[in-house]
Amino acid sequence: MSIHDNILIKIRDMRDSLTPVEKLVADYILDNVADIPHLSIKSLAQLTKTSDASVLRFCKTMGYKGYRNFIVSISASVGSMDEDQKDQYTDIQPGDDLPIIISNIFHNNSKSIEDTLSVIDKNEIARAVKVLRECNRIVFFGIGASGLVGIDAEQKFSRINKMCHTYTDGHSQLTAATLMDKKDVAIFISNSGSTSEILDTLEIVKKNGATVIAITKYNKSELAEKANIVLSISTPELTIRSGAMGSRIAMLTVVDVLFAGVASAEYKNVKKYLSKTHDIIASTKHRK
Repeated sequence: MSIHDNILIKIRDMRDSLTPVEKLVADYILDNVADIPHLSIKSLAQLTKTSDASVLRFCKTMGYKGYRNFIVSISASVGSMDEDQKDQYTDIQPGDDLPIIISNIFHNNSKSIEDTLSVIDKNEIARAVKVLRECNRIVFFGIGASGLVGIDAEQKFSRINKMCHTYTDGHSQLTAATLMDKKDVAIFISNSGSTSEILDTLEIVKKNGATVIAITKYNKSELAEKANIVLSISTPELTIRSGAMGSRIAMLTVVDVLFAGVASAEYKNVKKYLSKTHDIIASTKHRK
């Protein structure tokens, strides 16, 4: 099975947006993964204290037409997992020794990238690259750590002479959104997809007709629902900042993919810009 179809990761990431009954099914599946392929729909309903209809609705929420298709996907996901993939994210605990912190941070960041590869839609990436190539201007919106990802994105796309800018506070975002039009692309970067400043800005951007790309957690959120293109990331919510670290790494990776996709498609035109920007930076370093 391809890593790109891992339903177990999707269930984990979708959990918080499920109904209470669907959460019962999701939690049982995640806690008893190895047993699920052997269960009938009636057995799973009994074990989760729900109903056949509830289990079927859960399957449809996950994107499957029926229970059989869902179980086949579960079986493939379980069969494809090696021991490293079965490892869970590990939070950093107060007082942890430095070697443990080093190991956990590297593991969590690596797993965020791996899990994002499982949920991101390559067709959506292709659509995003297309609109980025055709637009007049790119505007990145993000708050906090997500804003830092936007700054990184601005630096990259500026190197290939794309008109772009990043806005990281609520007031400047509203101002920038007001000046956007149908020929522009707005990239909203938000792990939760529910940050109030982001949603306020989103409303203005949508009214002005700009194309909206969302880089956000694989989940049901207002940002994901209203975006024209959704690039999903997968990362855990942990108690210490390791969770935010993982989401940032995943978002930076998606930005790298978008940049490389645009630069590769337009390489004949942009290689001169890449060379110029590389040379000027190199010459400045040499003088120092």
